[in-house]
Amino acid sequence: MKTIVITGGAGFIGSHVVRLFVNKYPEYHIINLDALTYAGNLANLKDIENKPNYEFVKMDICDFEAFYKLMQDKKVDGIIHLAAESHVDRSIKDPFTFARTNVMGTLSLLQAAKLYWESLPEKYEGKRFYHISTDEVYGALEMTNPEGVKPPFTTKASSEEHLAYGTDFFREETKYNPHSPYSAAKASSDHFVRAYHDTYGMPTIVTNCSNNYGPYQFPEKLIPLFINNIRHRKPLPVYGKGENVRDWLYVEDHARAIDLIFHKGNIAETYNIGGFNEWKNIDIVRTLISTVDRLLGRKEGEDLNLITYVTDRAGHDMRYAIDSTKLQRELGWEPSLQFEEGIEKTVRWYLDNQDWLDNVTSGDYQRYYEKMYNI
Repeated sequence: MKTIVITGGAGFIGSHVVRLFVNKYPEYHIINLDALTYAGNLANLKDIENKPNYEFVKMDICDFEAFYKLMQDKKVDGIIHLAAESHVDRSIKDPFTFARTNVMGTLSLLQAAKLYWESLPEKYEGKRFYHISTDEVYGALEMTNPEGVKPPFTTKASSEEHLAYGTDFFREETKYNPHSPYSAAKASSDHFVRAYHDTYGMPTIVTNCSNNYGPYQFPEKLIPLFINNIRHRKPLPVYGKGENVRDWLYVEDHARAIDLIFHKGNIAETYNIGGFNEWKNIDIVRTLISTVDRLLGRKEGEDLNLITYVTDRAGHDMRYAIDSTKLQRELGWEPSLQFEEGIEKTVRWYLDNQDWLDNVTSGDYQRYYEKMYNI
């Protein structure tokens, strides 16, 4: 039985990865390791919490001694590292927390894994350290087509056919150029992971993904926040003119990519994971309003007046777009949903799971699991 630690497994992306691995690999022992900070919510995994191959461990990834002991006690074979502080606005206000968790936390995991795996007779054979990063480490892309007239395409179209607002993508060889404390901390952690391969021979993989969306996302992020605000007819604060462009990836497609790369990706490689879905923020907001209003039986466009333009945030990158061609070519992965399909599923989920959303926004989710797990 392989023992796999998934850090940040109570978070948004992490919970989808934990669920996938627990259900797909009953022969694995899956350890969900999470510090349960504000964005960690064990209610995200209520459907699998009693599975025999699932275990939750509350731990701060910066606690080197505790993690090293866990590596030894549980005989850990692989680490899928998702735990991170990830909200750009929070990083601008509190960069030290982001440096501690994203940089020192990653270094703590790497060193503990190194010491344990090197102590084994087989050393690194059959072991893997998989680090999940972000497209924000690359900086920003130029906007050469601000109107963004998108041609009709499918997920199988060539990367060039997916370009909507510019002439280039982020590729695996794109030079790092982070612009926020969050992206700078993630870039540093990426460098440490690669350095542990080059220096010690640790079997590492790094992936950089685009913006994720879907069920169980903490409602400080744009899509769940705005769905909830539209539902309650609260203002929708849009930075600047809403013209910043992001590439959107449905979270279950990302989880599938992580599964594939963990098992079949080449050691020391980097893979970019994107949805080939470039959208302006303001167009996303309008799509959300249209979809929520329709599903709630409101008049179409009734809540467009909720849009409120606010001062742009510092260091706000104009455009991100990921080229996933390498992942498609080498491992056969491709996104299953275009944004219009994914956003319909996502809006329906949040409207159908209003108790989950209300518990998160009220903070009740933390008190329930603190009592349940005596933590």
